[in-house]
Amino acid sequence: MPRTRRALVISLGAALLGAVPPPVTAHAIGTPVYRLSIDRLGYVAPDGTVTLSGAYQCSGGNAGEPVYVASNVRQSSQYVHAIGGTRAECDGQEHHWRNTGRPEDPAVRPGGAKVEATLMRMRRGAMGLPLPTFLAARTQDVTLLRR
Repeated sequence: MPRTRRALVISLGAALLGAVPPPVTAHAIGTPVYRLSIDRLGYVAPDGTVTLSGAYQCSGGNAGEPVYVASNVRQSSQYVHAIGGTRAECDGQEHHWRNTGRPEDPAVRPGGAKVEATLMRMRRGAMGLPLPTFLAARTQDVTLLRR
């Protein structure tokens, strides 16, 4: 998938977080597990690049369909900035994710922010277009530090 289209799909998925069910956690053997966390500290580089991170765990067959951790940051009620996407490995183990992105106007500044992260599977839909299936979501108040 071309990089621009993949970024658009990830951004779309992150923007749809309001319709995401809570994370699913399973304890029975053979039942899929989906967990997602966000670190309480993020970073803003002098050039405006934002770095967000956390951890995820997922299991269950993904039938060759890619799974991603997408994230966005909000500092005002008016603007939400998509901050990258990381390909997830759904092997049942806990993994760390780290997304970076450089939002345009208005720039993200050091200080308080609300970060949303989504663990999503991309399924091929009608006409071959990738459609997100949300597996887990988390919203976290984060402090962005100058890096």
